[in-house]
Amino acid sequence: MKVVLKKKKYTTQDYEKLPEGSPYQLIEGELIMSPAPSPEHQRVSIRLSSKLFNLLSKSKKGEVLYAPVDVYLNEENAYQPDIVVVLRDGKAKLTERGVEGPPDMVIEILSPSTAYYDLTEKKEVYERVGVKEYWIVDPKRKAIEVYKNTEKGFELYSKVKGSGKVKSSVIPEFEVELKEIFLEVD
Repeated sequence: MKVVLKKKKYTTQDYEKLPEGSPYQLIEGELIMSPAPSPEHQRVSIRLSSKLFNLLSKSKKGEVLYAPVDVYLNEENAYQPDIVVVLRDGKAKLTERGVEGPPDMVIEILSPSTAYYDLTEKKEVYERVGVKEYWIVDPKRKAIEVYKNTEKGFELYSKVKGSGKVKSSVIPEFEVELKEIFLEVD
């Protein structure tokens, strides 16, 4: 007789028991390790989050947070997106443990170690739980795709590669020129 051991599904309760600063995300009940991002990843993150912070702090429409911050989406999904926007009138709430519920905007900056999850499982969960807008930023290709969550699910709203601008559907005044985000560093 063959014995098959069932793999344990983790929950947010298990996730919260990890030591602070642990490099894990809870994705569909699995603990997935995320190594530290590259310097270029961090540069892109700083430029995008700074633009968002400056805009939102003036308008007082909401807040922008950057990794690592825990975003609790349901019992089997707690992520640390690169950048998260929580608008005042949105579904997500800021609490002591992090962001609870679907943020209005999530920005993921692709890295070799996380791209698979950002483009597949996490994207599907963001769509399912009601994240209003999902940005995929690819520093290697110098490209940004913006997906708007509609009654049909995520639909491509704005896309640019190499040069040009992308725009947000949730924060209409937020527009990004690629050359401001993907600067060449000597």
